[in-house]
Amino acid sequence: MIQSFRNFFQSKWGIGATLGFVALIALAFAGGDVAGTGGLGNFGGASNLAKVGREKVESTEVERSINTILTRMRQNDPTASVASFLAKDGLNDLLGYLIDRKAARQWGQRHGIYIGERLINSEIAKIQRIQGPDGKVSPQLYRQFLAERGMTDAEFRQEIAEDLMVRQLTGSSAMGVQAPNKLTVRYAAMVTERRKGAIVTLPAVAFAPSAPPSEAEVNQWYASHKGDYALPERRTIRYITFGDNVLKSVPASTEAEIAARYNANKAKYAPTDKRKLSQLVLPTEAAAKAIAAEAAGGKSLEAVAASKGLAVAALGTMAKDDFALQSTADAANAVFSAPKGKVLGPFKGPLGWLIVRVDGSEGNPGKTLDQARPELLKELAEEKRRAAIAEFSARIEDEIVNGATLADVAKELNLQVQETAPLTADGKVFGKEGQAAPKDVTPPVLQAAFAMENERAPQLTELEPGKTFMIFDVGSIVPAAPPPLAEIRTQVIADVQQSKGAKAAKAAADKLKAALEKGVPIDVAVASLGVSLPPIDRVDKPRMEVQSQGPNASKPELLLFSMAKGKVRLLAAPRNRGWYVVTVSEVIPGTVTKDDKRLAGLQDSLRQAYGGEYNDQLGAAMRNEVGSSRNEGNIDALKKRLEGSR
Repeated sequence: MIQSFRNFFQSKWGIGATLGFVALIALAFAGGDVAGTGGLGNFGGASNLAKVGREKVESTEVERSINTILTRMRQNDPTASVASFLAKDGLNDLLGYLIDRKAARQWGQRHGIYIGERLINSEIAKIQRIQGPDGKVSPQLYRQFLAERGMTDAEFRQEIAEDLMVRQLTGSSAMGVQAPNKLTVRYAAMVTERRKGAIVTLPAVAFAPSAPPSEAEVNQWYASHKGDYALPERRTIRYITFGDNVLKSVPASTEAEIAARYNANKAKYAPTDKRKLSQLVLPTEAAAKAIAAEAAGGKSLEAVAASKGLAVAALGTMAKDDFALQSTADAANAVFSAPKGKVLGPFKGPLGWLIVRVDGSEGNPGKTLDQARPELLKELAEEKRRAAIAEFSARIEDEIVNGATLADVAKELNLQVQETAPLTADGKVFGKEGQAAPKDVTPPVLQAAFAMENERAPQLTELEPGKTFMIFDVGSIVPAAPPPLAEIRTQVIADVQQSKGAKAAKAAADKLKAALEKGVPIDVAVASLGVSLPPIDRVDKPRMEVQSQGPNASKPELLLFSMAKGKVRLLAAPRNRGWYVVTVSEVIPGTVTKDDKRLAGLQDSLRQAYGGEYNDQLGAAMRNEVGSSRNEGNIDALKKRLEGSR
């Protein structure tokens, strides 16, 4: 609907956004097997970040949403953090999303559009995470679900209502939108154009000074760029695993339990009588009798039907009651009393006169209680084993809640505590190329361990539901921090020199740009710099070749295809590595015929772009009518608090 919607959900963070209706499924998965969401902590007190109509967007709502986003993101990227969220402008995207969502709900209500409780209840009921064994919402699981996210029932319902409102208001905004054919052809010609130009690379190393930096310069650079050298956070994980081997005994099944299970599943063990049938339907009794007579004379039913321009239908395998529903009770009695290969009829059916052939019998005799006993004993034993291990694990979990340590539990179970090497959040062993966490330390365990605030706080989780359990805690935590300057002095010196070289390269790029704009030939202008540079990259490519490379496309080439003929532009290389000077000498438009097969896809893309623009305008109109404003001071304060939590 709104530009912020599009920006937010197309961003890295939008993929993990687990908010309201859009996020019901994501929220269900975010529950996971391990408790703890790796929250941001409590900063104390809510502050108003924005006002939308008569409502406010509080910092607590934004922080809760960030927690949920990071929880979801860490399932795919264990290194996702508050720092990386802020670096991608996630706070601004999220705040815009929340503002626009509230504006849409209020606008809808002003114009008589409401989201009823029954609709909200139906959306909540879809969350598998809170469904009990009967498939219905479990109040206990729902309360746990809300607690894990720090939300009340009213807050969660409001989120669902807001997203449902957005869905209703924007669902048809792009319907019927079409891009004019002339515009599509014109755009296609641009897509298929070819360009010629040149890219001059000015590496920072080519302009770096030969004299080493002073001690003050090295210290100042290190102090202001510590984040560039920071080593990732490392943690060791201590754990023990156990299964039903810890159970001293499992109660045997009684005769009463066996009989009760058999009686509860009588349909499963009851005998069945099914027939494989084929059928021919005739409009009159006379026609049916004629075909039955020919079949009785030795001809196959298919041959007789084919001679009349008819076809025999295979009904497949059917029970007697099922066949009686589509024929009659008398027909079913006759058919299920006949041997294989017998042709019977005609019978009067709902749609005409039936000729039926018995193609086979596929029933089973069923099982008595004694015959089913081994199967029942196995089922009951497995259930009792699962119940016993669940009860045992619940007792262990109670001990942990009451203060038992991992060592205490290990001693009770006579197990040895295992401890991993220092691990990073992505599960790799720090400083050991190619080594990773043990298989038992699964991604959910790793995620929970890196969300723990303190060492030696054990948690229990299931590795294999009902079979294998793990109790784990964090043995040691080494926060992310840069190494001492003495250890990386060589790298810091190189970076200082490269920074100086980048500044000199920028000055050279400005000089080269000015010369090219005056018409100086590019070879002459480059030679006038008096520095040995890489060969000039002479570009002669179609746009589609560059676009086909996707994210791997050269940034200077992308710039070349965005410029006008004769223009000169500068582009900085990442990480102070130098500068590029880009110039376009020729633009050759592409030719597209009206019957080009690619036009249909391109027209659809333009139609979607038009629809997106209509959504943006609709969103802006809603915000203007409802009224919205941001409190930049409080937003900046929140950002600083979040930065302090890294």
